[in-house]
Amino acid sequence: MIVILPYAEAQFAEVEALWRAVFPEDPPHSHAAVAIPQKLAVQRNLMLVAQEDGHVLGTILAGYDGHRGWLYKLAVHPKARGCGIARALIRAAEQGLAELGCTKVNLQVRDTNRDAAAFWAHMGYAVEPRISMGRTL
Repeated sequence: MIVILPYAEAQFAEVEALWRAVFPEDPPHSHAAVAIPQKLAVQRNLMLVAQEDGHVLGTILAGYDGHRGWLYKLAVHPKARGCGIARALIRAAEQGLAELGCTKVNLQVRDTNRDAAAFWAHMGYAVEPRISMGRTL
C-alpha cells in the first residue's frame, strides 16, 4: 500500500537517488544535498514522499509565500509510474497548501519537457500567459 508522508531524514539516500534518476540535468543548486536542507528549514511539512514497504517511490515539494503556492520536485520512480503516485502526491501537496490559505498554485516545467507539460495539463494545470524569469544568486 502506498502512503504519502512528510519526509524523514532517514530517507535522504533514496530521495537523492530518485532525483538523480528523474532529474539528471538539474543544476547543482537543485541537488538533494542543497535543496533538502533548504526545504526543511522552511515549511518542512510540505516536503512529501510516497512510500511503499518503507521504500521511497516519489516526492513533491510545495511552498507558500503568503500569496502563491508553488510545486517543485514531483518525481516518481520510473518503475512505479502509472499507479497514481504522482496524482496522490499532488493532491496531498495541494491540500497542505490550501490548509495554509493558499488559493493559487504555480509550477514551472522546462519547455523541452513536453511529457511533463502534458501530464500537468491532465492534472488540471494550464499554461498561463507569463514569462518566467530567474536569477541565480
